[in-house]
Amino acid sequence: MTRREALDDPQIAATAWRRFRRIMAGMALGGALCVGAALLFLRWWAGPMPIHMVIATVIGVFLTFMLGTGLMALAFLSAGTGHDEQVMDRLKDEVPIDD
Repeated sequence: MTRREALDDPQIAATAWRRFRRIMAGMALGGALCVGAALLFLRWWAGPMPIHMVIATVIGVFLTFMLGTGLMALAFLSAGTGHDEQVMDRLKDEVPIDD
């Protein structure tokens, strides 16, 4: 890689990471709303819950939501900055393409 592109440029990288943090902050609010919806549904469906179930639900729903959000945001960050185009496929000439 001889050219400076995508995340190699500090200005592009700073902009991309700022956008990533903004997306994650907004989605943290969405995760909190999902946690609230899950707790309301469980309260309606099962009645009063022990504190351990509430804690497990909060942690499980929020972390699952944020993990999915983080992975998708990183995929968009990588594609949006041109970082994906920098990858060199060294095996493309070795693998036969069957049509």
